[in-house]
Order: sequence, then C-alpha cells, then structure tokens
Amino acid sequence: MSDILNIRNLSAGYPRKKIFEHFNVADIETGNIVALVGPNAAGKSTLLKSIASLIHADGEINLAGRNLVHISQEERSKIVGYMPQHQKTDVELTVLEALITALKVSPLDHNGNSAQIRAKAFDVLEQMDLIDSALDPLSSLSGGQRQMAGLAQAIVRNPKVLLLDEPTSALDLNHQITVMNMIKFYAGKGNIVIMVLHDLNLASRWADILVVLNNAKIYSSGKASEVVTPKMIRDVYQVKARVEKCSRGFLQVMVDA
Repeated sequence: MSDILNIRNLSAGYPRKKIFEHFNVADIETGNIVALVGPNAAGKSTLLKSIASLIHADGEINLAGRNLVHISQEERSKIVGYMPQHQKTDVELTVLEALITALKVSPLDHNGNSAQIRAKAFDVLEQMDLIDSALDPLSSLSGGQRQMAGLAQAIVRNPKVLLLDEPTSALDLNHQITVMNMIKFYAGKGNIVIMVLHDLNLASRWADILVVLNNAKIYSSGKASEVVTPKMIRDVYQVKARVEKCSRGFLQVMVDA
C-alpha cells in the first residue's frame, strides 16, 4: 500500500478553544514537501502539533492505511518527527549529546549499540555542516545554530513524516539554502515533509504543494503557480502585491502596498 497521507475531518485545539473543525487535506504523497502558509494565528502551528500528537485531535490522520490519531505515542514516534518553532535555550547538552539522546530514547534504536548510534549522529551533523559545533553546549549557540541543531534532532531518527515549524526563521541566506537542500534531499528519500513557512518566495521555490490557511480554514492548496496569486495575497494577507516569474522561472512576490 502506498504511503499516502490523508487528513480527514480533523478537529483539534486547546481545552478552552477549538481551532480546527472538520479539516481535510488529501493525498500527500511520499517525496513531497508541503508548505503551510498564511498570516499569523491562521492555525499553521496548531495543525503541525495535532499531527505530532502534541495536542488532542479527533478525526483521521491516515498514513498507509493507519490512523495515527489512534496509535500510541511510542508507535507514532517511529513515524513522525517534529521540530518546534522555538528551540530551548537552557539545555546544557552538547549538540552531539542531544542527537545521541534523541536516538537512545527512540524505540527505533533500542537495538543499536553505542558506536552505531554515535556514528549515526555524526553522519547527520556532517550532512548539516554542524561538525564544528558538535561539542558546543546547545545553550551557547546562536538562534540560527540552535535551529540547525533542532532540525538535526528531528531527522536523526529518519521519521517517515517530518514536521517543521518555521525551520528557516532564524537563518541567514546561506544557511536557508543549506536547510532547504537538506529538506529536499530528505523528502526525496521517500519521506513526507510538512513545514510552516512565512516567506512565500521560499515556499514557492522549494515546496511541491502549498496549503494556504486563513482563520483555521484552507483558502486554497496546490502548486505555487496555482495558489500564489495577487488575489490570494490580497484576500489572505490584506496587502497589494505582484506575482511574477524571474529569469529562471521561479515565482517572486513583490509587495506594493
């Protein structure tokens, strides 16, 4: 059975405030990057947390015929990886120790010996150009470095569904490219990546599917060329903008007023 992710009739939120009611996203295939875009308080982060089982959700989050809503947290940790928007600043573990800890507490790696776990951690650090920071405490890192380390922790267990909340928000242009290339490579290995992005140009360049959220509802979804339009930007963001293609064929959003 194909590993297609379908979200059907999802209701999720907080004890005193329901955010989503009967929310649906269909047919997210392996290899795809999905960008959740929209204004602040549109429900993007809440949707990620509901898929990650960090908040209560009812309905269906189906992957390859299994409803992730009804499986245990331990089972879900084998399938879903999550990187929060804000990384903790008071952690005294080194970057390497944080990755090793993530692997040791994972049901996926109970049978791995220390040498194998350490080698796996170093492999991810090398892929993300974090070797030089491996022995630095997380608390000593800059915001961008913590974000890179957080992404490394999220992918080190090779989850089938990777959830990223604003993975590039604290990064300079060079590291944005590094992270987006890493995400593209990770999805290309047969995984699904769902991420929150505020930069429409970045989302249009790298995501296979854009889901535009507004007031916890889907305004539109599809390829960037289908959904990133002046009308959408006016309706959702309340700004006037042009959407044009650059010389290499990538969409560019230019805000006028």
